Amino acid sequence: MPSPESSIGSANTDLSRLVAAAADLCRKPLRHAVVSPDLGAAGAGLGAAAQEGNSLDLCLRLEARTPEGVRLPAEDLELEIYRSGEALNLTLTWCHRDDQPLLWHGSHPVWMDGATGLRSGCPAQGEPLEALARRLRALLRPDQD
Repeated sequence: MPSPESSIGSANTDLSRLVAAAADLCRKPLRHAVVSPDLGAAGAGLGAAAQEGNSLDLCLRLEARTPEGVRLPAEDLELEIYRSGEALNLTLTWCHRDDQPLLWHGSHPVWMDGATGLRSGCPAQGEPLEALARRLRALLRPDQD
């Protein structure tokens, strides 16, 4: 029987792989690694919490690379996953590009200026982020929407 520690490690790996694979698919040709200082306890319970309707808050960084493995810090994203009532919400922001709006995705996508919080239009590179948010919401809460 696996130890609780190995189960937690497995859940973290599964979550990281799920998010990275979704980002790889939606942001081709970039490749992604998932990094988080708080992936431990919160990440371990993400799948179960999402399925059982429990509260969750999680912040992840998606580090981008070229297909050859060259780091592209300007393409790194921060992904926040959180619950508001019964709804699962996501925000996606570029880590090193303050000039770009952030994406909030609940029941629909909303682009906002990060400094003012006012709505803005979808940026030139925004469609892949909208696709990523839709895919992650569907994977984490297939019964929602």
